[in-house]
Amino acid sequence: MKSLNTDSSSFSGYELAGPSNTVGRAKLRSIGSDSSTGQRDVLRVVLLFTTVALSCLLVYKSVDKPLQVMLPQWKTSWYSQNQTSLKPIQHTKPVSELDRVLMNAAMEDNTVIITALNNAWTAPNSTFYLFLESFQTGLGTERLLKHVIAVCLDSKAYDRCMLVHSHCYLINATDSEELAGKNRFMSPGYLKLIWRRMDLLKEVLSLGYNFLFTDADILWLRDPFPRFFSNADFQISCDDYNGKPSDKSNHVNSGFTYVKANNKTRNFYKYWCDSSKRFPKRHDQDVFNSIKNDPFVTELGITIRFLDTVYFGGFCEPSRDINVVNTMHANCCIGLDNKVKNLKAALEDWKQYLLINKTVTETKWNIPPRCGY
Repeated sequence: MKSLNTDSSSFSGYELAGPSNTVGRAKLRSIGSDSSTGQRDVLRVVLLFTTVALSCLLVYKSVDKPLQVMLPQWKTSWYSQNQTSLKPIQHTKPVSELDRVLMNAAMEDNTVIITALNNAWTAPNSTFYLFLESFQTGLGTERLLKHVIAVCLDSKAYDRCMLVHSHCYLINATDSEELAGKNRFMSPGYLKLIWRRMDLLKEVLSLGYNFLFTDADILWLRDPFPRFFSNADFQISCDDYNGKPSDKSNHVNSGFTYVKANNKTRNFYKYWCDSSKRFPKRHDQDVFNSIKNDPFVTELGITIRFLDTVYFGGFCEPSRDINVVNTMHANCCIGLDNKVKNLKAALEDWKQYLLINKTVTETKWNIPPRCGY
């Protein structure tokens, strides 16, 4: 902008004076001068504010953790420490029907309870109904039912399961008719059922879920989770327990296993399932006993613990203390009808104990020793 006059004497009351300046020039009134000066001041403020705002925005966008730029130096270390402890919330969609069922049934720590069923075990008044009843009459167990997934090996089992339970999963099998029957212990159908179940548990681990597998011929009398070892990768029940939870010479029963999902257990289950080809016509427990001391298993560094039959009893070795027992398994009992009969007797013993509502000094189970043998 060019100056109107370089001579200061030519200004009087913000008005140009003198005859030499009157031609071709407009007179500037004081009010007009005030207005234009105010407008210039407002423009300067707006431009300054816009510049500062744009600079802040550019800095904010250019860093990964903008809050650290704006926080004082003494606060940034606290922020960094707490950011590392936070776990991002993951909103994932299920990629398969199994994944969907697992997501719906899982506890907060990604643990699910899994049992396996076929047509014979879901028949009216069969083992599955006693299994569910035990959850309902047990102490602290009914709330766990919403985390139980019933894996069905045939369509009839699945249809019946859906009538009485929330989480049922049907394994797609071309030989489902063979798997649907009573399948007496060690029969070809029994072995197929066992290894189909093992393949599924291996898949559950690969999807990142911890699991507690329970046979459906187990009565749940108390919440078992407080009894588990906190530092173990793999925990398994016993037909006979020698009093030493780390001793691999315990006689195991794979019908009740608690497994944490990690690389050790995933590799162990893969090795376990693959080893079935090395030991044909054997069930999973026999194969476990054959591989538990293999160098590969030792190198994995997997922590294995064996569960005390006082808390996790069975017909092989019944719990000797009903005041603390968590589960009772119809092991050492051959034949589905035998299992059902004696599970009903054991459940009745439990109900009588609850009616007494006090600690008992002697535990008696009205079940025959090793029924069916």
